[in-house]
Amino acid sequence: MSKKTAAPELTDKLRRHIRIAVDLGKLATQTLELDSFLQQTVVQVARAVEIDHVKIMRYRPERADLLLVAGTGWKPGVVGNARFPASVKSPPGRAFQTGEPVVIADTAKAADFRISPVLNEHGIVALANVPVLIDGAAWGVLEVDSTAPRDFSADTVNFLLTASAIIGVAIQRAQVGKSETDALAAAAAAAQARELLLIEMQHRVKNNFQIILSLIEMQKRRLSDQNATRALDHIGNRINAISLAHDQLNPLQGLRVVNLGVYVQALCATIEHQLEAITINVEADDVDLLIDRAVPLGLVLNEAVTNSAKYAFDGGTGAIAVRLVAGVGRGEARLSISDNGKGIDPSQPAGSGTRLIKSLAAQIGGQVEQESSKQGTTTTLQFPIIT
Repeated sequence: MSKKTAAPELTDKLRRHIRIAVDLGKLATQTLELDSFLQQTVVQVARAVEIDHVKIMRYRPERADLLLVAGTGWKPGVVGNARFPASVKSPPGRAFQTGEPVVIADTAKAADFRISPVLNEHGIVALANVPVLIDGAAWGVLEVDSTAPRDFSADTVNFLLTASAIIGVAIQRAQVGKSETDALAAAAAAAQARELLLIEMQHRVKNNFQIILSLIEMQKRRLSDQNATRALDHIGNRINAISLAHDQLNPLQGLRVVNLGVYVQALCATIEHQLEAITINVEADDVDLLIDRAVPLGLVLNEAVTNSAKYAFDGGTGAIAVRLVAGVGRGEARLSISDNGKGIDPSQPAGSGTRLIKSLAAQIGGQVEQESSKQGTTTTLQFPIIT
């Protein structure tokens, strides 16, 4: 293609992007149900990028995943049901966690990522993700998918960022409208203002975690030593465990209390997304716990599950069972993590993970016990419930 023909095509593409971005802006100001707006948006994005498959995914803190809430080009039953990991091994998960675009020109060459079976079923081989942000904190992800290898240009990525910004404004507008209606109905304007302030603080905390995870990913790309990158992955997992705890905070309780059962479910789901051939089965009672006690407990869970996945199965298949039981003893609960692996060699000294678990348990006044045999290892933490 000559420069004379390339320039008009580029100009036409930019004009199309601008025209459709203006249309999206108009849509965002209309009185539409949010679901209707999102569905119309994916169609307009498909037109702008000249692509068949587009989707918007919303992050669900209770599941620690991304749910496909609006899409075009997908098979029946995919929209509203398909789920995608929110971990950095997943392309949309990395965009969500780091707050930065993720572009893959050819999935066959993207060894750092795990491509969802949903994409494979649709023959997707190239994709671009941009986060949907509200006040700097990620709400979800906008993704375009191609069935042929494709280099998404900077102009295309910039258009997607513009579209995601418009989506964020529309979502925030819908949330504010709902909040105002609820406040009027309840005649509690002062309480509503306080709640919005607390939610804003929660968004800022979440944004700070995203910045830290983004810095870790940047540092990993500069390193060639696998031990160093694994260490950074471990740090990232611990930070994500803390971030997930903040996702569960309830504004009605002053952002102080976490539903521990939901937190355990979400944290285990996040860890399982990053594992191959290992399943995590969770049973968790509803237990409310102060955030400053829930975070150390989450780190204990993260450490114990990670240790089992790393050492118990010698790279093979296996299962890990996580149980959270309330009403144990007097005002206490019990968290247990059991695997069906090979057990711990008693001749080996305790590792840093075991020492960290004991230290974290001591912070919340808990007691740790560990039993191991050739049938597997169980780590149990009994702790007081303080809200």
